[in-house]
Amino acid sequence: MTTPAPARLAFTDVEVEYRSRGRGRVRAVAGVNLEVLPGQIVGLVGESGCGKSSLARVAVGLSAPSAGTVRYADRPVTPLGWRPRSDAEVGLQMVFQNPYASLNPRRTIGSQLLDGVPAAVTGAARRARVHELLDRVAMPASAADRYPHQFSGGQRQRLAIARALAPEPRMIIADEPVTALDASSQAQVVNLLVGLVRDLDMGMLFISHDLSLVHEIADVTAVMYLGRIVETAPTRELWRAPRHPYTRALIDAVPQIGPTPRLPAILAGEVPDPANAPTGCRFRPRCPHAFDRCVEQPPTVDLGDRSVACWLTDSAAAPTAARPL
Repeated sequence: MTTPAPARLAFTDVEVEYRSRGRGRVRAVAGVNLEVLPGQIVGLVGESGCGKSSLARVAVGLSAPSAGTVRYADRPVTPLGWRPRSDAEVGLQMVFQNPYASLNPRRTIGSQLLDGVPAAVTGAARRARVHELLDRVAMPASAADRYPHQFSGGQRQRLAIARALAPEPRMIIADEPVTALDASSQAQVVNLLVGLVRDLDMGMLFISHDLSLVHEIADVTAVMYLGRIVETAPTRELWRAPRHPYTRALIDAVPQIGPTPRLPAILAGEVPDPANAPTGCRFRPRCPHAFDRCVEQPPTVDLGDRSVACWLTDSAAAPTAARPL
């Protein structure tokens, strides 16, 4: 009997390109290396337009990478087609951002949950499985016979999570799962997702633009800017001592409430158009520490428990006093 491969999700040099009639070639993701281990929550943060959702779609096979590979449980993730997914790939599921669009309005909740229940579950056990899934996301059994429009946004997102849990996944991609919800619903959905990861020993890639939220739930945080990962570190360590200027700018933009409250610092400039990305370090036009060498693409430096893509981590390359370009 062979031992199943660990449910590890790994991105290796992943690139995603789109063709636009007016803009030409757009590299939304420009060489990402990242991994998510079983039982681990990895937070992926960055401003809107940095490529987070494009990476999420590639992760679950909704689109194919232009280059590089995505592997789940030591197998390449196959882009979705007309054929059913393999049993191994069904263990990789996604929770979408918009709960109002991710459920079919013409079908009952129960019928949609049954789509993901394994075929080996038959007869009365299938109905029992639906009720079990609803109970796991704190929804009543009566929800199975109702339609999506009969629920609030937060309830719909919990039902979407139940649908993702139906095939008994080992890895969840949560793409901005609370952005469209009010504050109370956000807390409920986040607590639900974190509880499921801990109880079921799943892995989760949690994508968000809210660094303060990721700080509370993620074991590891990856910071993305204009299609590239610029820093990856254990969350507490990254928050305590950020090494990349962009990571520092994101943390400084979070309001601090306490004995010495601090207003957020605004990062100057806008995320550049990925169709016309800067050469070298893509953060260079907005970085207060940029210097001559930043016109070259910085290497990703391994610093033990973290990695940083910045010339300032190279003491031989960094100037004694960085000057703006």
